[in-house]
Amino acid sequence: MNTITRAQLAEAIYMQVGLSRNESAALLEDVLDRISSALEGGEAVKLSAFGTFSVRQKAQRIGRNPKTGVEVPITPRRVLSFRASQVLKARINGETPPRGED
Repeated sequence: MNTITRAQLAEAIYMQVGLSRNESAALLEDVLDRISSALEGGEAVKLSAFGTFSVRQKAQRIGRNPKTGVEVPITPRRVLSFRASQVLKARINGETPPRGED
């Protein structure tokens, strides 16, 4: 399985939009920075026909070391979650995306 890199995304912007390579890379960085800033601030980020990124607060809980069985506290933390849209789920499964939904 291949991974898409920032450089590949910037190149795709360059090829499809027609901006210079530097402008394409700057545009990509700006979009990623805005998404990151919104998530850092606790906002959800919805990309229509793609999905929604959100930050959840997880409470402290007790975990267990699988080797020793010793219980250890897991500290509270914020976690990033992603919920794919129905359109993306359909595309991944080779189905026709539902109309009028995202």
